[in-house]
Amino acid sequence: MAGAPWYKDGLRFECTQCGDCCTGAPGFVWVNQEEIETFAKALKMEPDAFEKKYVRKIGMRKSLVEYPNGDCVFFDTEKRNCMYYDARPRQCRTWPWWNSNLKSEEAWEETREACPGCGKGKLHTFEKIEADRSVIRI
Repeated sequence: MAGAPWYKDGLRFECTQCGDCCTGAPGFVWVNQEEIETFAKALKMEPDAFEKKYVRKIGMRKSLVEYPNGDCVFFDTEKRNCMYYDARPRQCRTWPWWNSNLKSEEAWEETREACPGCGKGKLHTFEKIEADRSVIRI
């Protein structure tokens, strides 16, 4: 496959449920209207009320709010998991298949150092990785 990405043979990843991707330095968890509605339903709230309490505007985009330490507002620090895992946004669902992690072997190596599930577990095919990578640009 001429000109194929460096990960053409697939990559290994299995979530260890460590919570490291939900905690740490402040950042952004981008959400769209559909995701806001899904979260609101999971929390038994109206979408407007959910957005007022849990979403912040960043320019033209929207992101979930975080605690001052950078932890996601929906991260359960005692159980070390997402309180609303089934409602999590596409950004969370597609980790680690983000453009920023796949742009080079060096970038993937940095991701592997930060995420204990990267490089381990199930082999994900190039097609699966590309399908997830195309969902959101990060």
